[in-house]
Amino acid sequence: MMTTIEKLAELREKMKETGVDAYVITTDDFHASEYVGAYFREREYMSGFTGSAGTLVVLPDTAALFTDGRYFIQAEAQLAGSTIELMKSGQPGVPTIEEYLYDHLEPEKVVGFDGRTVSLDFADRMLGKLGDKKVTLNGELDLVDELWADRPELSHEPVFELPFSYTGETRADKLARVRASIRSAGADARVISALDEIAWLLNLRGNDIDCNPVFLSYMLIADEDCRLYINDAILNDEITRGLAVDGITLHPYNEIYTDLRRLPEVIQTHKKAEQVTILLDGCQANYRLRSCIPETVSVVDEPSAIQLMKAQKNSVECENERNAHIKDGVAVTKFIYWLKHHIGTETITELSAAEKLESFRKEQKGYIEPSFDTISAYGPHGAIVHYEPTEETNVELKPESFLLVDSGGHYMEGTTDITRTITLGTLTEEEKWAYTLVLIGHLNLAAARFKHGTRGENLDYLAREPLWRYDLDFNHGTGHGVGYLLNVHEGPNRIHFRIMEERRPTAVFEEGMITSDEPGLYIEGRFGIRHENLVLCKKAGKPAGKLPEVFLKETEANGTFLEFETLTWVPFDTEALIPELMTDRELQRLNEYHKNVYEKIAPHLTEEERIWLEQATSPVSKKYHNII
Repeated sequence: MMTTIEKLAELREKMKETGVDAYVITTDDFHASEYVGAYFREREYMSGFTGSAGTLVVLPDTAALFTDGRYFIQAEAQLAGSTIELMKSGQPGVPTIEEYLYDHLEPEKVVGFDGRTVSLDFADRMLGKLGDKKVTLNGELDLVDELWADRPELSHEPVFELPFSYTGETRADKLARVRASIRSAGADARVISALDEIAWLLNLRGNDIDCNPVFLSYMLIADEDCRLYINDAILNDEITRGLAVDGITLHPYNEIYTDLRRLPEVIQTHKKAEQVTILLDGCQANYRLRSCIPETVSVVDEPSAIQLMKAQKNSVECENERNAHIKDGVAVTKFIYWLKHHIGTETITELSAAEKLESFRKEQKGYIEPSFDTISAYGPHGAIVHYEPTEETNVELKPESFLLVDSGGHYMEGTTDITRTITLGTLTEEEKWAYTLVLIGHLNLAAARFKHGTRGENLDYLAREPLWRYDLDFNHGTGHGVGYLLNVHEGPNRIHFRIMEERRPTAVFEEGMITSDEPGLYIEGRFGIRHENLVLCKKAGKPAGKLPEVFLKETEANGTFLEFETLTWVPFDTEALIPELMTDRELQRLNEYHKNVYEKIAPHLTEEERIWLEQATSPVSKKYHNII
């Protein structure tokens, strides 16, 4: 097996042969997916870094890997001895990829990459930064493919269809909405390359990416034409017939590139090429797709309308999600009960604990698979935000400190994502402080009441304030959108105080959006804390308490207010709390949450588990006066 250093040496030889001065390897597949199938893991193959986010830049005499704060600790360990420099994206003094290339390349050099795995948006940023040096891009290369002898084949797993009782909207109605959005934009067609958007639109699910029920495909939608580019072997006869009924024609997966070169002919329009407008989302569409569209055709880069449609779950989806979270709450609660009653009496490791949790989920009707690889992190491993135990890193759990478990499931009724930091035994005072402060932030965000028009940047402070009070913080977002039996991370809703220049603005919160609420605190080499529930955005009820009559007209004129409905129902660990750090209002929020946990979960437990849950959710009160 070749070492990373040997792989880089071979790549540099290929770069010389093809006249490339810098080669960029992203984490993406051909669809800008966050998680990718085995075929697409070129960056992992070349660098040894296994995180889900990162870009490798290779030059003749140096190499650098750019990743975000979730993976700083992990990347530092995995890159040791590789000659690859870790670039901690977003940190003061750390350049962007474009800036790094600008600083390391002489004028008129060439940057190479596989244009199918680089988004149009990223390519445009590189061109914008490197243009004054007359640096050019070559997106027609896949140099890693020439080195990767035992590269896995493209996945082609079977597809299944979701009935109306799970989707709440037919494929034909969704397609009509998308076509209406194309017309309202003054365009003739839209290219869709995001896998979760295609799965949502067609009411189909697949298995081409682990833990992401999507299938490799593209779509080209016009008023009189709708083309699905896919390996049709993964579709059964019933699905094929249903697609035909809805006017969707099937074409080979890679034929999208040929068809785009044939615009406008393929979309059945009588317009001349210079009169045709095509919509695509530059954050999702790859560079090769755009380069195939004739220059005479007008291309408009704008966010896909499907992203917002998909994010706003309808009433059927919302009710199904509530049911999915009851099932998931039962599974995770049973796991916590089991763990607390077996720790110290038998050998339990990070891996075996994750396997046990999975066994409880499998007992639930309608369960399909995990929504992501379980993070089961004991003690110091909890400080690695996206740590995943392996045979090499797996450790035994002891009756002390915390086990941080971030996990989720795909059910026919929806997708779940939950983190609980579980007390295994004796805790230090600092561990209790951290646990309590993070929980206060979590409860504050869950209780938010806000005016329509609010974005995630406006809400983030609620979760971070208890930590910022002490100059503490966590280096990841506070919340992400969650799909319906789709990707566990979806946009456009997001909660983070930082406005990323390379990202589009986050969306205004709308009814039906599901978002995570997951503040944390990580002390490297010691422990990590994270508390996560999913919340559903909905129209706010009447304010608590009687309002003086003089204000009533004012409230009517102030528009719509929204709030969050909690979906996740699993107890927090009250033995890890310092109640005196909490206000009476914060304790009330916790006690109300636990009251609901007991009412919703207890009927599904054994008598022994129910008795334990009753104690675990009993009201918390202060023994002393507040200490902050």
